[in-house]
Amino acid sequence: MNTDMHSAKVIGRNLPISTKHAIVISNFIRGKKLGWAKNKLGQVLEKKVAVPYTVHVRSIPHRKGKMATGRYPVKASAEVIKLLKSAEANALNKGLDIEELYINKIMPNLASRPRHPGRQMRTQMKRTHIEIVLEERVKEKRKKEAKKEPAKKTKQEENKK
Repeated sequence: MNTDMHSAKVIGRNLPISTKHAIVISNFIRGKKLGWAKNKLGQVLEKKVAVPYTVHVRSIPHRKGKMATGRYPVKASAEVIKLLKSAEANALNKGLDIEELYINKIMPNLASRPRHPGRQMRTQMKRTHIEIVLEERVKEKRKKEAKKEPAKKTKQEENKK
């Protein structure tokens, strides 16, 4: 089966966010439903849910709940939400079912690091590329029904003849 027919893709180039934050957010939402991911990142913006950090955790405090360490990367979460909404619009344009979309691939990469102007010339800006692929997962029942329907039609046509 061709996966391009059941997927939507978006690429964010040179986003002004930390690559470390983007990696942690992508690990947090990878493999989850689109609605769940947008909801959780919205709660991160409100500082109600912390994103669990698994790397670079030496000076990060513990949070309430089941996680050990976490933070609220607000700026990076806002950028990822924008990309998820854009990918959702791409999926709607392709005619995919929004309720069945999962985040199949989310891959942040380090982008070029331009220098700050003026007095901060020695420091470099943070930039990140993020690629997101949403995939429509068809449930097993639907797959079986789709296989059975053509067989029923041929039997009905034979009976009519």
